[in-house]
This record gives sequence, C-alpha cells and structure tokens, in this order.
Amino acid sequence: MVDFEQVQKLRDYANITFEEAKKALEETNGDLLEAVIKLEKENKIHRPEAAGYYSSQSEGRSEEDSAKFQSRHNSHHKGQSFREIVTAFLRWCGGIIHKGNINSFEVLQDDSRIITLPVTVLVVLLLFAFWIVIPLLILGLFFGCRYRFSGPDLDKPAVNQAMEKVSQATARAVDTVVNAVEHMTRDGDKDKGETNGAHSDH
Repeated sequence: MVDFEQVQKLRDYANITFEEAKKALEETNGDLLEAVIKLEKENKIHRPEAAGYYSSQSEGRSEEDSAKFQSRHNSHHKGQSFREIVTAFLRWCGGIIHKGNINSFEVLQDDSRIITLPVTVLVVLLLFAFWIVIPLLILGLFFGCRYRFSGPDLDKPAVNQAMEKVSQATARAVDTVVNAVEHMTRDGDKDKGETNGAHSDH
C-alpha cells in the first residue's frame, strides 16, 4: 500500500509529478530505493556518475552506493521535516487565531451587554497592556460588572460558572465593605450626638 507521505518524498526527491511518483512506488511495492532506481533506468531522473543499475534484492549493489543514497535521502528528509514542522506550527497558529476570532469576551452589567471583544483582541491587550487591562477588569467587578465568554468553543457552563462565582464573591465583598462603612458612620454619628448631649447638659 502506497501512502501519500511516500509519494510526496519521492516526488520532492526526484522532482517528478505526483502521478509518476505514485506509479513508480506502486510498481515497486512502496520501496523508495527501488522506485528511485526504476526512475533512473527510465531516465526520468539523473543517475549519480559512475553508478550502475542495482536492485534492492541484488547482491551486486555496493555498500558505498547504498550509503550515498541513504545520505542523500536523510539530508532531504531533514529539510522536509523542518518545513513540515514550520507548516504545522503556522497551521496551529492560524487555528488558534481563528478560534479566538469566533469566540468572544463579554462585559455585562445589570444583564445588559456593555462590551463584546473577540478573544484574540483580549489576549493581545493582556499581552501588551496588562498593567491597564487587569486593574480595569478588577475595578469593573467592584462596580457590578460580570464577565462571560461566548462562542462555539468557550461558551461552556464550567467556564462561565467559574467567572460568575468570582463576580458574586466580589459583589458580596463590596456589600460587606459598604455595610461596615455605613455601620461605622452610624456609630460615629451616634457617638457625636451623645457627646453633644452631654455638653449641653453642662
């Protein structure tokens, strides 16, 4: 069985068409070395100088010729692997950016949406202006803002429930602080009233 990777390797190595590479591999049962030798015999690729026709089953093939072919194949394979790694990395980056663009970060207040940003924009802002964005996000919690993600990948109950819990905890903390301040203010006013009453008695 001939797979795409084998065909691509032979095609890149021999600089031939996809069909020619596939045909050569099929005729040699997927043996790359045999396919190269076959293509050399058919003058579709140039043979190395001072090299004869050899078969992978023949005893006449010298170890030196095998080593030369292996060396050429390995050096080509390394270059191809690097190219594949770069291509795969760029494809991965493209996929991440695409996901960031189709998912959104929302800022809500009193169940109305104030701001909607693509996640890609949020990540860029966090990377390059985190000293502004993070304090604003924290400050927003104290003013009753809630945050949630929407979109096909991030609109998950677990994610948004966690963010909702943070918002609720912050709201409770703000209420506690406000109640404590009001209580202290009332106590202060009460103490002032009692002090003023004591002075008026004298």
